[in-house]
Amino acid sequence: MATAKNTPKKSYFKFIKWFWILFLIGILLAITPFLLASWGALGPMPEYQHLENPETNLATEIISSDGETLGKFYLEDNRTPVPYDQLPKNLVNALVATEDARFFDHAGIDARGTFRAVAYLGSKGGASTISQQLARQLFVGVRSTNKFEAITQKLKEWVLATRLERNYTKEEIIAMYLNIYDFHYNADGIRSASRIYFGKEPKDLKTEESAMLVGMLKNSSYYNPIRREELVFNRRNTVLAQMAKYGYLSEKEKDSLQKTKMDLNFNPESHREGLATYFRMYMQKWLNKWVKENPKPDGEKYNIYLDGLKVYTTIDSRMQQNAENAVEAHMKKLQTEFFVQNTPERNPTTPFLDLADYEIDNIMERAMKSSSRWRTLKSQGKSENEIRASFKKKTEMTVFDWNSDSYEKDTIMTPLDSIRYYKTFLRTAMMSMEPQTGHVKAWVGGVDYKHFQYDNVIQGARQAGSTFKPLVYAAAIDQLRLSPCDQLPDSQYCIEPLKHGNPDAWCPKNSDGKYSGKKLTLKEALANSVNTITAQLIDQVGPGSVARIGKNMGITREIAEVPAIALGVSEMSVYEMVGAYGTFANQGVYVKPVMVTRVEDKNGTVLYEYVPETKDVLSKDVAYAMVNLMEGVTQFGSGARLRHSYNKNATLYKEIITGYPYNLSNPIAGKTGTTQNQSDGWFMGMVPNLVTGVWVGGEERATHFKSITYGQGASMALPIWGMYMKANYENDELGVSKDAFDKPEDMSIEVDCAKYQKEVEEDTDVEDDIEDLDF
Repeated sequence: MATAKNTPKKSYFKFIKWFWILFLIGILLAITPFLLASWGALGPMPEYQHLENPETNLATEIISSDGETLGKFYLEDNRTPVPYDQLPKNLVNALVATEDARFFDHAGIDARGTFRAVAYLGSKGGASTISQQLARQLFVGVRSTNKFEAITQKLKEWVLATRLERNYTKEEIIAMYLNIYDFHYNADGIRSASRIYFGKEPKDLKTEESAMLVGMLKNSSYYNPIRREELVFNRRNTVLAQMAKYGYLSEKEKDSLQKTKMDLNFNPESHREGLATYFRMYMQKWLNKWVKENPKPDGEKYNIYLDGLKVYTTIDSRMQQNAENAVEAHMKKLQTEFFVQNTPERNPTTPFLDLADYEIDNIMERAMKSSSRWRTLKSQGKSENEIRASFKKKTEMTVFDWNSDSYEKDTIMTPLDSIRYYKTFLRTAMMSMEPQTGHVKAWVGGVDYKHFQYDNVIQGARQAGSTFKPLVYAAAIDQLRLSPCDQLPDSQYCIEPLKHGNPDAWCPKNSDGKYSGKKLTLKEALANSVNTITAQLIDQVGPGSVARIGKNMGITREIAEVPAIALGVSEMSVYEMVGAYGTFANQGVYVKPVMVTRVEDKNGTVLYEYVPETKDVLSKDVAYAMVNLMEGVTQFGSGARLRHSYNKNATLYKEIITGYPYNLSNPIAGKTGTTQNQSDGWFMGMVPNLVTGVWVGGEERATHFKSITYGQGASMALPIWGMYMKANYENDELGVSKDAFDKPEDMSIEVDCAKYQKEVEEDTDVEDDIEDLDF
């Protein structure tokens, strides 16, 4: 009987024993995969240090002086991190509501979500938390299609998610996740996505915009708003519904937002598109040189595509936009007229003028052999005959076209024909600089970087024409203490043979071939570009002194010490000319143009700060006298059309000059320039705190207008300056001066010609009286 009584008790203890054994085995079985994953038995796991500092490739950012991103340098990742406090609340709410409603309550793994996913086999949603998704993005990678591998990846995600939760705050995890996600179209991270899809910074995103971007997190390739707008629209509305479900939006707000259209402002970011493309490519070269000369503390080189450098530049994005708008408006109109004048019927050798067939053949041969196509085929081992044959074979291509909406058109032509086609387009360059600091505010190297990658601002050099004459006048005023009011005769002038290094006599003609015989003030002579008076001046001071002044003003190219430099036969870049003219506006002090103020690493540590490079070239008196001289150009000379509100030639002006009339009434100093056969048109314009140079011409000197009507600097280049300045003045925040140039105290050179003439007459009377005295 006693034995029978003890049986239930033993059975009970046996049950308890097996319960705990099975329970512990279950716990062990549940824990073992995690332990195996954490020990690396299921594949390599990131080291602890990597968890603390997960590496993501960061694009180098080029930043304007007004705080806008001009562009980025990247290989695969166009990523710039945004801290949590700069993320809009609606974006965070949308993310949490859609991806992980209990994000702020769990430690990396959502138990409720996991049990739900297992119980319903994922039919009622997955269980990946934001932390797990971050772990997958950073360390695990794309989910494998192999079931066993997928399970091991999931285990790794769980382990890594809990580790991330220990190392980072919830806010940091959200920021990291949004900063690393690939939103497609080079939109790596939330900042790039905001800029590319909506043209704004993340902090400015509206709720419905944030909802669209969060909706893309499910699969940005599939939920592509450019290719599948309706699908993404519905996905966005699902996100808005989730926000309402968890109390981030009211039902009324949700219903209202779900009716709004997806107001995309698609701005794809690439190295060849966007604002300041030519400047950005210059900056790429500048940075490549800088990183070679400035290694990291450990001796390694900075990588401009991966290390997240921040480069702060002097470019003002608003002035840059004004400059690009002016170039686009005028060059499109000017090109239209060029095409009219160069139809095959009017010009059988279009786009070239005044060339024999063999000369044209030489141009085409040189262009063909210097093309990337020739180099590529040669590197592939093709024979010269095969390469030449390929240039004559018609092929499909996309070419530049001013008349297409995107300035591109698809066509079929031979590569050789495409070379000639591109030579029909006029090129341009423009640079704008603050003379007191040297800060370059705008930089336009051509009409379209995608199709014309040669940067005419700093790579190109063309004959300066009459824009070089102020350097001759500066040498004369400096050495001879002349006044802008001094007079010289407008008559044929020759410099005899063997003087100033010239083997033959040099007898320059005026551009119109006429000589008035009258005495003209220097101010009148410069305003009207009278060659004979410039010749007299360089004869008195000598070409060597003019060349030295040019070198001191930052011109690095060779200036031959011969009289002909007076008329601008030497080749100059726009970059050099703007720097030189800045000397006049800055009271005789040359300041080397500056493009970069500082460089920082991804942590904000300053790696580079610029030091101004300056040189005293002219006295304040001489510099002001030169400014006064060049004011005459816009008062009554070749640049006077900047001030017209109406002119008897207004109809003609409107046909030629884009943006006319400009109605600029403030003090402006400047100089137009036109080279032989109208091959180059220049305009250099100055106000007290801004110097801007513009050049227009063909790639080949034989590509030009037939007549001076369209081919002069006042028609080709001046309109770009006029529109640019007019736009600048419409924005008071830019602070572009309308004041007079500062006149030095105790000015020793008289610039008031009425007063100067009176003093000359009085001096003449005194001399006559002395001669009449009988000693």
